[in-house]
Amino acid sequence: MFLPKYPENPTPPSAHTQAPTDPAPARRGHASLPVDQKTVVALLVGGVVLTALLAAVAVTAISVAVATVVLRSLLREQHRR
Repeated sequence: MFLPKYPENPTPPSAHTQAPTDPAPARRGHASLPVDQKTVVALLVGGVVLTALLAAVAVTAISVAVATVVLRSLLREQHRR
């Protein structure tokens, strides 16, 4: 009742596929984007600004860490007295 029904005379798939005789047309590469001088300058300025912001964040984090260590050591000395 629940057994699959197979066709009477199945034909096996061909083991050999024949390659086309005509060569495939050459693929075109990606469309090149027009890059002018303004685009390059904008990218460079953006990179410099982002690098400066990252450096500012890093310097701020280091200074906060140093200030924390100094304050902890000062408070620890006061508690010992």
